[in-house]
Amino acid sequence: MSVVSAEAARRRTFAIISHPDAGKTTLTEKFLLYAGAIQQAGAVQSRKAERATTSDWLELEQKRGISVTSAVARFEHDHTVLNLLDTPGHRDFSEDTYRVLSGVDAAVMVIDAARGVEPQTEKLYAVCKARGTPIITFVNKMDRPTPEPLEILDDLEAKLGIPGQPVTWPIKPEGRFQGVVDRRDRHSYRFEANTPGGARMAQEDEGGVEGVAEVVREELDLLDAVGADIDIDAFLAGEATPVFFGSALSNFGVRLLLDAVVAYAPPPAARPDREDRAHPVDGPFSGLVFKVQANLDPRHRDRLAFIRVCSGRFERGATLVNARTGRKTVAKYAHAVFGRDRETVDEAFPGDVIGLVNATDLRAGDTLHAEGAEVVFPPLPTFTPEHFQTAHPADRSRIKQFRRGVQQLDEEGVVQVLRHDDLGDQAPIWAAVGQLQFDVASWRMAHEFGAPVRLEGTRFEVARATDDASAAELEAMRDVDVYRRDNGVPLALFRSRFVAERIARDHPELALDTLILS
Repeated sequence: MSVVSAEAARRRTFAIISHPDAGKTTLTEKFLLYAGAIQQAGAVQSRKAERATTSDWLELEQKRGISVTSAVARFEHDHTVLNLLDTPGHRDFSEDTYRVLSGVDAAVMVIDAARGVEPQTEKLYAVCKARGTPIITFVNKMDRPTPEPLEILDDLEAKLGIPGQPVTWPIKPEGRFQGVVDRRDRHSYRFEANTPGGARMAQEDEGGVEGVAEVVREELDLLDAVGADIDIDAFLAGEATPVFFGSALSNFGVRLLLDAVVAYAPPPAARPDREDRAHPVDGPFSGLVFKVQANLDPRHRDRLAFIRVCSGRFERGATLVNARTGRKTVAKYAHAVFGRDRETVDEAFPGDVIGLVNATDLRAGDTLHAEGAEVVFPPLPTFTPEHFQTAHPADRSRIKQFRRGVQQLDEEGVVQVLRHDDLGDQAPIWAAVGQLQFDVASWRMAHEFGAPVRLEGTRFEVARATDDASAAELEAMRDVDVYRRDNGVPLALFRSRFVAERIARDHPELALDTLILS
């Protein structure tokens, strides 16, 4: 086995997905705690604002107690390199989450035990299913009033259409959560939360099932009788999901879940290119840019392109080619990112996520490859926006900073910036999938670029991706305007959903799509 293949085999690159407030970012922190990457965890909704969550590095995230950007953390556990991508839970930032899911090999799906499967979880699961991403499920907040565990499993299968295969089972007689039983070896783990908010690892008392309440033993016997054991092949095929129970805030069941990510999540595999040809992990270097982020460190005002290594060995200082532009980039400044912190990376292998500093021509969706080893991976999907605001500089003397900030936010995908051919930069439209994106974009314009903005509503309600031929016809119609993204892709903006549906019905020859693939 080659060095590249051996290193790839010990990588696990995964995302954590959930509905808002299900405990996703808290679980991210606890993984870092149990892997020894941090010494003290800072819960998102800690009563005392003493600790900030490592993955929520943006000041706005720490103020609001939500994740609005994707974060990357690289750490080791049980001789395995884990690349964890924490995604925004809020539905307004689902587009960023979809991009991140293109860079992972597995996902941990967090479900609030009391609320069950919620709408955003269903959407994210659908993306994972379409991509064939295996999913491990963590039923969180078992230390609160919840339905019976069997009801939780029924809800999972009814809403997602995927059977849950319980690996651990909660010990919760009379509604008091005491720990879990590992069904694989019939060991019980009783936990004691020894620090407020679970800032440090919980004490575990390991034993058999003899001392477990009779009702729990009966449930375990029932699961054994119906054959509800984990099927690894079904899991890897996306046809079943291993289920773990616990409480991320109290650290109950976190270690068992982390061990399962190492044991069950697949290592990097051959990735299909745009022509659907598999690109083996031990081939020449290739990587996919899935995210661009500016001002990760406000002191340096730099720009970081996050790249998932798909094949080969990355070496700092190597010359790489951007498949979209044909331009060469010398990877002098490559970093591993941990929240806002970073360290220099000299080499990386398939599955690793690296950040290239100030690679200004890179965009999300770009493919990088070694010289003489051309490959192009499929484009990342961008969804047509549903909210529109015209952006104006609040201070006309800051027009240069305004334009620079707008360009940067567009490149990162914080908002989509649309311009009309006749207006140019005079009145760009900010377009977003969710309203909260405008809040983040405005905050960053004021705090990072020193260019406060004034937003005005528009008359548009719906957008559809189109092409140049259709754009010429659409521009001649009433209640439709054609704007363009920075890369020239035209978008038709409609005054109402009714107008968009009528035109699509009356003119089926026109290109009007909800997905942008460029």
